[in-house]
Amino acid sequence: MVVKIRVENVSFSYDSVKVLKDITFEVDNEILGIIGPNGSGKTTLLKCISSILKPRTGTIMLDNNELFTLNRKEIARSIGVVPQTASITFPLTVIDIVLMGRNPHKKRLEFETEKDIRIAENSLKATGIRHLANRLITELSGGELQKVIVARALAQEPKILLLDEPTAHLDINHQLEILEFIRNLNTEEKITVISVFHDLNLAARFCDKLILLNQGKIYSIGNIDEVLIAENIRNVYNVNVNIEQHPVTGRPNIILISHVNNEEKHVRT
Repeated sequence: MVVKIRVENVSFSYDSVKVLKDITFEVDNEILGIIGPNGSGKTTLLKCISSILKPRTGTIMLDNNELFTLNRKEIARSIGVVPQTASITFPLTVIDIVLMGRNPHKKRLEFETEKDIRIAENSLKATGIRHLANRLITELSGGELQKVIVARALAQEPKILLLDEPTAHLDINHQLEILEFIRNLNTEEKITVISVFHDLNLAARFCDKLILLNQGKIYSIGNIDEVLIAENIRNVYNVNVNIEQHPVTGRPNIILISHVNNEEKHVRT
């Protein structure tokens, strides 16, 4: 079952610092990328959607349910989260970590069933780390750990997957592997995906739509070709770029040229 997310006029502040300002969008069985410079509110927006943070104003709807009327287990049965960094210091095995993803489906103090173990093992297999099942989490590389966290989120059997820079610790081979896997989850399992990206070319290749944030506001939203234009990137990132059509994917391919200097800023303002 596909679950639609609607974010309506959401604002959020840390004390007196307003980080998100009147954010409105909806996403339904798509891969939505969130891009923008450092400090633009990308991670804060994901935390609001996952209910880690509660907006100061506005609402977030999961189908016809207001997010903050649901309890933690109800939310976790719909939304899986892959954070930017995962700090796990206890020497648990990989399979133990992935089985934590089954907690939203269990009663308090209930042991794992055969179904839970099967789903966890399938999540390991899907992310290509079945061979790591009995390794200690403290012995893994950053890339391997990232895959474990994705597998844990999949074990929740979510309808929505939130990812904060899912390829941050991966080499280029594993970046493509993870993002192609996420694309398959969307097309085959009908999982709605919202992901933060720093790499604009990866966002262009794997997303259906983009939100470009700037200073806590939506600067541009729409299809890839509508958002990734030279003027938007120059105004938000303060760099000049050339945008060509990728010869293989047909998607926009962004080539960095230079910083926007003070003289250019003056001419354009």
